Amino acid sequence: MTTTLINDVNAGAVGDLIAAVQAQPDKADTVWSATVNWNGGFRSSAQIRDFDPVPSDEPPGLGGTDTAPNPVEQLLGALGNCLAVGYAAGATAGGIEIKDLRIELEGDLDLRTFLGLAPDGHAGYEGIRVNVHLETDATDDQVAALHDAVIGTSPVGHTLARPIPVEIALV
Repeated sequence: MTTTLINDVNAGAVGDLIAAVQAQPDKADTVWSATVNWNGGFRSSAQIRDFDPVPSDEPPGLGGTDTAPNPVEQLLGALGNCLAVGYAAGATAGGIEIKDLRIELEGDLDLRTFLGLAPDGHAGYEGIRVNVHLETDATDDQVAALHDAVIGTSPVGHTLARPIPVEIALV
């Protein structure tokens, strides 16, 4: 069996997944999970599949010990990582070689609600800005089409861009 790698992506595996979902659409319905354990103070860690725990903490200015990124930083990282996967997948499918890809993200967060000073306010990001730096030999039209496809298919981007039901139960 020959594995074709473009941008270090196994194009055959991606193609096999697409074919499997086309043949059996219910294979597209997946469930992902994580378990978070509190480690004292503002430190916690997320256990995801069989990977080492992903740590979280707050910076000193927010009462933490600054041992790891905080959850809102991790949210930006999750969006950036998801977009990177989209660019790699889309470029690979289109035969486009990525020479360099860097995604810069920043968000505006008002801490008053989190701190209990504005109980009716919004504790989440008010806005997120993303700058994608993509170096490739592809044409401007190919890059624009790739960008549009990535934006149109990003699971994390779609999750952040629309209201979704979140149920939090104390058990």
